Amino acid sequence: MTDLLIVNETNFEQEVLKSSLAVIVDFGAEWCAPCKQLEPLLGQLLVQDWAGKARLVRLDVDQSVDVAMRYSVMQLPTVILFKDGQPVERFTGLQSRQRITEKFGPHLQG
Repeated sequence: MTDLLIVNETNFEQEVLKSSLAVIVDFGAEWCAPCKQLEPLLGQLLVQDWAGKARLVRLDVDQSVDVAMRYSVMQLPTVILFKDGQPVERFTGLQSRQRITEKFGPHLQG
């Protein structure tokens, strides 16, 4: 997914909190191997299951420490689903497709 939007402290409010569409924020880092494994899975879910219902963005915690702290990101990867500017669901660590769907699916129906 080369067109994945990178968010940071400068554009987080505009791209995530003010988005009319639900936003899945993938909090990770360049050195994080599980983060690199998770990103393609999130991309597949977005295309196959949640097209038009959400968008995926990535935030590098090393470059946006304040945002990571604001949302209590203590482990990587941490993925938070935002709707209407509010975090509504989250998970940490590398998860299966089924587990991610169970967590985020109910918020992305309809």
